[in-house]
Amino acid sequence: MNPASILTIVNAPYGEYLDGEGLALCLKSLEAAKSKPGHVSSFFSEVPASAQIDFAAQHGINKQALICIAKDFSAYSGQSYAIAK
Repeated sequence: MNPASILTIVNAPYGEYLDGEGLALCLKSLEAAKSKPGHVSSFFSEVPASAQIDFAAQHGINKQALICIAKDFSAYSGQSYAIAK
């Protein structure tokens, strides 16, 4: 899945556009993720896990770090995400 498609999914329900760098920041920092909870939730729930991993890698985030932030965000949001299991 290309990055533009991922950003379309993440941004579709929201009035505020989050670019690739902004989303990547949310995947590096729980505090940043908390500031954009809808976008981050859409990323973890609507983007396939393989595309999540690819997107993260393109932004210097390894798979283990992505899983850690997904688990932390899951605990914060109360939602369950496949990649966080």
